[in-house]
Amino acid sequence: MDASGARIDSSGRQADGQDARSLATWLERNAVDSLPAGELERKLALSRPLRVKLGIDPTAPDIHLGFAVVLGKLREFQDLGHRVVLIVGDYTARVGDPSGHSSTRPVLEPAEIDANARTFERQALAVLSPENLEIRFNSQWLDMPVTDLFALARHATVAQLLERDDFAKRFAAGRPISVLELVYPLLQGYDSVAVKADVELGGADQKFNLLLGRDIQRAYGVPEQTILTMPLLTGTDGVRKMSKSLGNYIAVTDPPEEIYGKTMSIPDTSLAPWSLLLLGSEAPPELPPRDAKRALARALVARFWGEEAAAAAQHRFDRLHVAHEAPQEMPSVRWTADGPMVHLPALLAGAFGVTTSEARRGLSQGAVRIDGQKVSNGTLDVPIQEVAGRVLQLGKRRFARVEILASK
Repeated sequence: MDASGARIDSSGRQADGQDARSLATWLERNAVDSLPAGELERKLALSRPLRVKLGIDPTAPDIHLGFAVVLGKLREFQDLGHRVVLIVGDYTARVGDPSGHSSTRPVLEPAEIDANARTFERQALAVLSPENLEIRFNSQWLDMPVTDLFALARHATVAQLLERDDFAKRFAAGRPISVLELVYPLLQGYDSVAVKADVELGGADQKFNLLLGRDIQRAYGVPEQTILTMPLLTGTDGVRKMSKSLGNYIAVTDPPEEIYGKTMSIPDTSLAPWSLLLLGSEAPPELPPRDAKRALARALVARFWGEEAAAAAQHRFDRLHVAHEAPQEMPSVRWTADGPMVHLPALLAGAFGVTTSEARRGLSQGAVRIDGQKVSNGTLDVPIQEVAGRVLQLGKRRFARVEILASK
């Protein structure tokens, strides 16, 4: 039983008196599109578990909360007894999905794609259940003979592909569109043929690709899927779609204190959509934004790390940002003294794994403190006694205690 009060029994039939209409209404409740209209209800009325597909291209090593929105919807299908087919696009990643992009994506090296794919497979289980889960790599069927690719390419016209909003805008602006990008939606559609998808999920920017998948299935004699698109989660900046390339993301494998702290940094306007899309409930209207964010941050940490970690992350955040105290536990950095002065960019690089250029930038921005005291802009070298045994801080969340070792 899950929040909808619905269940699918071992034969694939709905139990507890639930009908297909109520199940469809519940599954569609926070979606953007459910197309064709009424098709999801018809699929749910079939006396078998459905095959529910999602494809993710491993163009980056981490699954972030934007992906978790769609993964959460997949989990709802799983909890109803349906089978989720997660397609890791190790082959389509070589092309690059043009959805929502105004230029051609850079080409990734095969080794990088393979490493990201292995990471995706593992991280998806932070949201999905291992039961009723099928993980497939689309290189299994897309590494096809060229004659098969020619046959696939016959099932769409250039005019049809240029109807896509992003292609249309780029074409009108005179920006290049590669032939390979035009092929991408066909490859994604063929994924639905290969796994015999009944339902395909994706972000709202995937609507064209998902609908084209129906055309491709029909051309190959496979029953057409229904599609369900989900809203795009804005990033921590509250403006743009969450994206690793934009740096406005929270990865599901980020440490608890990072998830908590980054969630607390989102603008108040993001509270409602984040709560609805990530927790499935509205932000408590009686709480002021700061307290509602605290509840959201704690719930997100608990979701991926457990309640104990969530409580610890909240305590650490309060100690740092409310009481303005250093954390009780922190790593140490050992620094060998070879003179009376310590070069701060080198010390920061050794303590926090940043480059010396990043360290210098932090110093120029006033983001470096020693025992809570801000280091003056332009200060690059300080006497050893000013850092020995002291707490070094970079930004709001990175701390290390400095231990000076005598040079040999």
